[in-house]
Amino acid sequence: MRIEWTMIGAVLALGAATAVAAPSKPLPSNAKRNWNATVTVTPQGTHVLGNPDAEIRLTEFVSYTCPHCAHFETEADAPLRLTMVMNGKGSVEVRNFVRDPVDLTAALLTNCGPASKFFLNHSTFLRKQAQWIGPMLAPSPSQKARWFTGPFAQRTRYIAQDFGFYPIMQSRGYTPQQIDACLADQALAKRLAASTDEAAEKLFVTGTPGFAIDGVVLAGTHSWDALRPQLEARLR
Repeated sequence: MRIEWTMIGAVLALGAATAVAAPSKPLPSNAKRNWNATVTVTPQGTHVLGNPDAEIRLTEFVSYTCPHCAHFETEADAPLRLTMVMNGKGSVEVRNFVRDPVDLTAALLTNCGPASKFFLNHSTFLRKQAQWIGPMLAPSPSQKARWFTGPFAQRTRYIAQDFGFYPIMQSRGYTPQQIDACLADQALAKRLAASTDEAAEKLFVTGTPGFAIDGVVLAGTHSWDALRPQLEARLR
């Protein structure tokens, strides 16, 4: 799957050297620690919630313009934190699987700033999806033109304006200047695009949300109902 955007489409052709890596197996020495406040960044630049050395690593492949991803977030976030992350037995890695220019723009913003902010940025965009997705469903010709033409940073700023991303980010404590800087981050855009290409063509992720457990992509698993029993079997 490739992003239909001239600059990003070219980026995807570069490929990527990322992979879903299984974590090491030791359990935390302090079993009573609440790991929900721990966020680490992988060598590939993705974010991991919980014990980085957890027994189980769940990897989520997520698109911000995917309604099923928004539904998964509302259903699964609390159970995952309570039953798997908090006690240190499992961790959750999020990989952005960018499908379109709007999705990429949102991903630039969720990844904006320190790692400690990522998971709440991520949750905010998914939980508010129904509020901001409207322009994508019926864009005007002028909107489509400015989303797809012009310099990269100009396009992402227009998208952020049209979809109300500035107020969302300001509610998270970002200034307009910080938001603009993240929207202009072409290095991050290239990494996200290449990671998406790698997930689709090498890991065979076929839809979002998609999942891997300990490095193994789960075929035909795209919902919390399908994922939950597979996690429970490993958590026993």
